[in-house]
Amino acid sequence: MRDEHLGDIAPAGGSPAPQPARASLLPLPGLAAISLYMLVLSGVIILGVVGGGHYPKLFLIFAAGFITASAGLLKLFRWAWALTLAAVFLLVAYNLWIFSSQHQGAALVQGLLNLVFFLYLIRPEVRERLR
Repeated sequence: MRDEHLGDIAPAGGSPAPQPARASLLPLPGLAAISLYMLVLSGVIILGVVGGGHYPKLFLIFAAGFITASAGLLKLFRWAWALTLAAVFLLVAYNLWIFSSQHQGAALVQGLLNLVFFLYLIRPEVRERLR
């Protein structure tokens, strides 16, 4: 008897063969690091809005999005991957623009770090682990 979902031959009893434990439920170390980075960025934004007034209150929307993306990325959700990918790409563009206009070295470093995260997130083995 052929099991269409698994593509395997089912045992004579008619029940499908037992599946091995899914190893992809554990996040990749890179995804965990990017998730932690997103949490740190959201904390910096929150402190910048509440503590010092460096950022406008509207930036709290970005912090909420970063926290949401971070939590979803740890759970390997595809929507969180897309949200994180968009955030990291926009941060690359923003930081490189800051560097080109104001010549701040820290913006270049952060832009290149975000570029590394972007290149990591688009790897095929990372996308395969998402659900």
